[in-house]
Amino acid sequence: MICTIQEISKMLGGNTIFQDLSLSIKTGDRLGIVGRNGSGKTTLFKLIAGIEAPDEGSIHFKKGTKIGYLAQIPSFTVDITGYDVLGSAFQTLNELQSMMKQLEMKLSNSETENMDILLRNYGDIQEKFTNLGGYLMESEIDKVIQGLQLANFVHQSFSSLSGGEQTKIMLGKLLLTKPDLLLLDEPTNHLDLFAVEWLEEYLVVYGGTVVIISHDRYFLDKVVTKVADLEEGELTLYHGSYSSFTVEKEERIMREFLEYEEQQKKIKKMKEAIKRLKIWANEAVPPNAGLHRQARNMERALERMEKVRKPLIDPKKMGLSFEVAPRSGKEVVVMEGVYKSFGDKVLLQKACLNVYWKERLAIVGRNGTGKSTILNVLRGDIPLDSGKARLGSNVRVGFLSQHFEVIDTKARLIDVFRSEVNVFEGEARHILAKFMFYGPDVFKRVGDLSGGERMRLRLAQLMHQDINLLILDEPTNHLDIDSREVLEDALEDFQGTILAVSHDRYFLNKLFPRTAWLEKGQLTTFEGPYEWAREKWEELKKDLDPIELVTIKERFKPTNLKTVQDEAIDEKIAIVETEIKLLVQQIEKEDDWENYERLVESKKQKEEILDKLLEAWMEKEL
Repeated sequence: MICTIQEISKMLGGNTIFQDLSLSIKTGDRLGIVGRNGSGKTTLFKLIAGIEAPDEGSIHFKKGTKIGYLAQIPSFTVDITGYDVLGSAFQTLNELQSMMKQLEMKLSNSETENMDILLRNYGDIQEKFTNLGGYLMESEIDKVIQGLQLANFVHQSFSSLSGGEQTKIMLGKLLLTKPDLLLLDEPTNHLDLFAVEWLEEYLVVYGGTVVIISHDRYFLDKVVTKVADLEEGELTLYHGSYSSFTVEKEERIMREFLEYEEQQKKIKKMKEAIKRLKIWANEAVPPNAGLHRQARNMERALERMEKVRKPLIDPKKMGLSFEVAPRSGKEVVVMEGVYKSFGDKVLLQKACLNVYWKERLAIVGRNGTGKSTILNVLRGDIPLDSGKARLGSNVRVGFLSQHFEVIDTKARLIDVFRSEVNVFEGEARHILAKFMFYGPDVFKRVGDLSGGERMRLRLAQLMHQDINLLILDEPTNHLDIDSREVLEDALEDFQGTILAVSHDRYFLNKLFPRTAWLEKGQLTTFEGPYEWAREKWEELKKDLDPIELVTIKERFKPTNLKTVQDEAIDEKIAIVETEIKLLVQQIEKEDDWENYERLVESKKQKEEILDKLLEAWMEKEL
């Protein structure tokens, strides 16, 4: 055992988080800890990491165990870069390297005395440096930089980075320290799909013990071999992947419920027998002492009986369903030849996208490629440099941002809700209760809400608005697994159009039959869910030249809108021709009939667009 937790109890703010909780973690385990938000998972991590102490019980570790846990982000001086922070993971090697440099300076001076001693010392230090992997240090850092997608900001001052970027740097440092016991609390929150997949592979072969808190179902399935379910202060351990855990838990709950029902039947019969014996004893003349004794013995047996607790079959979940406005026009989202840059950084180059009524389309790509920018462009929050982006007729938008910003953080939750939904306070409290805000919770200050609570509040607002297009930016962030499942069910029943950005692969595969892949400013649409699109994208990258994929041979900066629009028709034609070529290749390889039909229809639409562009080009030339 690398860690043994024995009957620990912890209270926070007068509430018992857990009591008499025990858990044994074996060396080499891949353990996932799951449970609803607020169940005490992060508190348990803090106890294991020694940041907090249990009120009762004890936690023991294997002698010499090095624990790694990403807690509060430390502050560094302005001149410390993200790369320096990553390098600080190798403290011993850095010290040895510094000693070697000092000795090298001394050895370079021909007048130095005791040259033999210095050479011997240098050799000893260099041997130690080599044995500890000193010459592999830079390659290890580079592997983490590439895997976690840190290259764009790793050489900037750490203090100037955003909270998400700092968290990614600190996660990289934690992995580089290679602790014996690695504690990861929601490690995928700030990572894109590619970085999550890299982290999965890294953790599967990691040499130490890994304990993970996560709501990412695919991530848990890939990495963990055991699942600890924290529910109502009790921890139940399951062996196997997350998928097998869900099956086993359902079977256990049904088994426990049957045991509970059987015992309740037995208790009811015993109580009836006791009542009957007492009546008979009292009706006898004189009263029958033997029957009274029998009744008393049965009462004692009932008291001694170990009661089976009724299992929690249907825990409290959000009540979520969206109202739908009258339908919009056939075209809901139209983007043609969109160009957008911020300074020298070009995010969108001649990007094209069409979304039609009742379609579900997901936009995927690496962090920083411009996925959220597309959503903001469509909502009119960001002006275009060139091109066209518009919503169709009668489109009423409901927007769920990954950053729920409130101007007045001291405002009460119920007041913020009513600022968007015009109802009386009593009705507002009734609605908020469906989103698990009970009693005094509705009077909390919005600034004190957790990420998950803010997301639930925003969902409550959206549910009661007149919308037929949902635009979702990382909607599953901060939601626990139960809440994600409720959201997925509600979105499945939604009768309007959905456009979403997400890195939750389970969510993407379940809900979105169309996928738009954003890379190097280009949007390539695939008629299939994320997993299918990912395979096709990899095939296309192998089959096509980079120039054909990018379709823009060189980046340009517009001088004025008219000039750009005049120059753009040739490039638009090139883009659409390339998209048709991609679709033809997909059609030739497609085996599934439904996907084949979708691809043919997409090709037909692209050909219509190409005909219009050619007409415009001919008019311009004439």
